[in-house]
Amino acid sequence: MTASLTTRFRIEGMDCAGCATKVDRATRRISGVSEVSVSVVAGMMTVDHDLDTAPDDIAGKVKSLGYTATIIGEDSAPRESASHQEHTRDGSTDELAGMHRHDHGSEDGSWWRSDKARLAALSAVAVVIAFVIAQLLPQFGQWAYVAAMLVGLVPIVRRAYGGAINGSPFSIETLMSIAAIGAVFINAAQEAAIVVLLFLIGELLEGVATGRARASIKALATLVPKVALRERDGQTRDVSAEALALDDIILVRPGDRIAADGVILSGQSAIDEAPVTGESVPRQKQVGDKVFAGTINHDAALRVRVTAAAADNTIARIVALVEHAQESKAPTERFIDRFSRYYTPGVMIVAALIATVPPLVTGAGWDEWIYKGLAILLIGCPCALVISTPAAVAAALSAGARQGLLMKGGAVLEQVGSITMVALDKTGTLTAGKPKVTDIVAGSRSAEDVLGLAAALETGSSHPLAKAILAEASARGVAPAPASNARAIGGKGVVGTVDGIDLFLGSPRAARERVQLSAGLDQQISQFNDAGKSVSVLVENDVVTGIIAMRDEPRSDAAEGLAAIGGLGAKTVMLTGDNAQTARAIGAQLGIKVRAELLPEDKQTIVGELRASGEMVAKVGDGINDAPALAAADVGIAMGGGTDVALETADAAVLHGRVLDIANMMLLSRATMANIKQNITVALGLKALFLVTTIVGITGLWPAILADTGATVLVTANAMRLLGWRGRDAGQ
Repeated sequence: MTASLTTRFRIEGMDCAGCATKVDRATRRISGVSEVSVSVVAGMMTVDHDLDTAPDDIAGKVKSLGYTATIIGEDSAPRESASHQEHTRDGSTDELAGMHRHDHGSEDGSWWRSDKARLAALSAVAVVIAFVIAQLLPQFGQWAYVAAMLVGLVPIVRRAYGGAINGSPFSIETLMSIAAIGAVFINAAQEAAIVVLLFLIGELLEGVATGRARASIKALATLVPKVALRERDGQTRDVSAEALALDDIILVRPGDRIAADGVILSGQSAIDEAPVTGESVPRQKQVGDKVFAGTINHDAALRVRVTAAAADNTIARIVALVEHAQESKAPTERFIDRFSRYYTPGVMIVAALIATVPPLVTGAGWDEWIYKGLAILLIGCPCALVISTPAAVAAALSAGARQGLLMKGGAVLEQVGSITMVALDKTGTLTAGKPKVTDIVAGSRSAEDVLGLAAALETGSSHPLAKAILAEASARGVAPAPASNARAIGGKGVVGTVDGIDLFLGSPRAARERVQLSAGLDQQISQFNDAGKSVSVLVENDVVTGIIAMRDEPRSDAAEGLAAIGGLGAKTVMLTGDNAQTARAIGAQLGIKVRAELLPEDKQTIVGELRASGEMVAKVGDGINDAPALAAADVGIAMGGGTDVALETADAAVLHGRVLDIANMMLLSRATMANIKQNITVALGLKALFLVTTIVGITGLWPAILADTGATVLVTANAMRLLGWRGRDAGQ
């Protein structure tokens, strides 16, 4: 097997579907290139090629089309290719790039300072001058308009030629060039000049609209601060956030953005995670909790141990995922791409027939029908149709990422809205994955005393039940007294001495070995067990002091989320490896059908059976032990955390683990598909309208170009509305 490489490029200047098509086709013609994926809105291209094909050669080919290409290295930092420097020396490529760059200029500057804006302004000035000349010196008016037309048309012709020799002969530039030059030959130079100006203005508006989506992706990357306060050898000093290494300790002051993913070593504070998860309410974090780069510390100073380098933090992975996702085309987009390959040549044939058949068959005037044929060329441009889907998909993926909903491409986005069955794991999905104290039953002491003594024994333990007791004590403001001689007894519990009192905390079975439990206490323990709760018994000097019941409780939005999924017409089922008693208790509380005590392969089998019965199945889990079932489902959705597994194993991920966000993902998908249908209707509807009005002689070249660039702008602007999508919040 031939070894291959994958190289990613950032392409500046792509503002429309035609741009992406030209870049794609030109790159595919390079020897050694096996696969190309281009995203217009992300401004990215991924190329699979053999070892003998230099990335600089690929960049040079793209630049020959007039775009600016930079190679993105493994560290995700773009570097200008050597090809650029070589071409700069002889001037040839820079001249073409200056005339083209799809006439866009730098994407980092203001749109009105771009080459595209300057060319449109220059063309407008030339048209105004031509109009003045035509009024003052009518005999030179025709030539003045020809000159004005050439100001804007020469760069367009160059682009048409560059596309033609690189595999894209049927581009909008080709159609525009034929129409404008043809108009001159039928003494319609004034209209030709106006059409060229309108075309350039339309392209400028396309660039502005597309830039909004691109900026929304780049804005994510700017959330991470450039500087971090690193603690080393008892001293702190400012360092670059990119220089942070694994296990570095950073100090995060109140009001600061956290510079890296990490775990809190000391401190307790409210963290605003909205930049990463979309969660509007700050979350209380304490020692041992994870924090994400780009989130904001509110209340108190925190010491955080870094767990991910800058290139691997949550924000960086989200940006990479969104960019990669935009390169994965939705089925609708792939169909329209295939359709457009035949559509554009077909339009040229129809335009030629309209221009020639009536004069040849009926003796009609050549000028009139050639004029109509040229107008049909402009009306038939497929730009608006081709951009209708990727623009909406890109905007939706960006909006979803801002709300903590990550989907790996247009195909996943399109499928999610068609889900009819959602199979959910229990632990960490429907529940928080962390036991919580649900009940404290006092015996010989008060409930607070029972909690305080239990916490004293569990201090320093990492057992999940111990953490639940310590968290409850902290929440109630109960400070545990120091314990002496505390030690664990394998499989039974923990013993120790607090204020001279010998204590034991452990399971009911182990407690029965030490003390007689009353019938009432046994009944209470049975009731807790029936409700799926774990019970710890506190024994003090051979007397039961009290019992503590704990359970991995449903997420606060679990019931509302399941109801929202049901409201969208999808059914739900819980698939869990937990014991049937606990699963049934949680299922009854949430009102969901339960299948329990399942191995990973059992879950995979059930998902396969559901699909075989005709359901469109989404499997929701933690992305680890649910991996077989996630892979077997139509759509695998990983819950929470932003872990590598959650972002890489499944088709989609819900970053902040809300069950309600599964319904939000479905809503976003449906909103996107509705937007795409609107876009296609606008694109085809305007073309059909102007096609009829042109043939019957009501409209001409000016409305024809508006039908093309105007439709493209409308479609792009409509797609950009999805950037404001917010989804449904809990309690709505």
